[in-house]
Amino acid sequence: MADKEQAKPLAPVGYHLRSDEEEAMSREVKVKQLHHRKYIKCCGCVTALMLILAVTLLVLIFTVFLIKDPVIKMNSIKLGGGSAVPSVTNLTLVADVSVKNPNMASFKFSNATTSITYNDTVIGLARTPPGKVKARRTLRMNVTVEIIPDKLLAASRLWRDVVSSRSINISSYTRIRGRVKILKIIKKHVVVKMNCSMTVNLTSREIQAQSCKRHLLI
Repeated sequence: MADKEQAKPLAPVGYHLRSDEEEAMSREVKVKQLHHRKYIKCCGCVTALMLILAVTLLVLIFTVFLIKDPVIKMNSIKLGGGSAVPSVTNLTLVADVSVKNPNMASFKFSNATTSITYNDTVIGLARTPPGKVKARRTLRMNVTVEIIPDKLLAASRLWRDVVSSRSINISSYTRIRGRVKILKIIKKHVVVKMNCSMTVNLTSREIQAQSCKRHLLI
């Protein structure tokens, strides 16, 4: 009876031996997971770098690469002439013109033209050779315009103005065409125009009044 009630020994705990194929599959899964993590990190780094580059480019576009319009200004006009006797046949106008370049790159311009008009007739014309204004600099140039006596004397109002006030009202027109180019990539063509109206005193050879307006074509 005692023998029958004796507890039977427990069966040994079974265990599963992993085959080489299962171990290889496990290693492959781990390698794939590692590659996936590296891929995510790489994509994150690339995305962050692209965002930094985009922000930097935007900042440069709105600061350094922002092309501003050149400014042309008539500083003064002097009345010249070879003769000491005031006469409309030997008038010469010398205009002090400045071109300001507010950009980070140089401004190159072609031939600049200046014309003098009296009573809707062009009585003088001058051309300025091509030039270049350095970055954030101002270039000053003297433009000498010789008045054409025949065209001036042919004006119907000339003698009336000379006799009544010893002065004539004339206007000047200056046109400069140029280009601003940054890093050979960003470039802008501009045409700067300036119209001035003035009163020339033939006795004192001085400009009594002057008014200028600037125009810009892009």
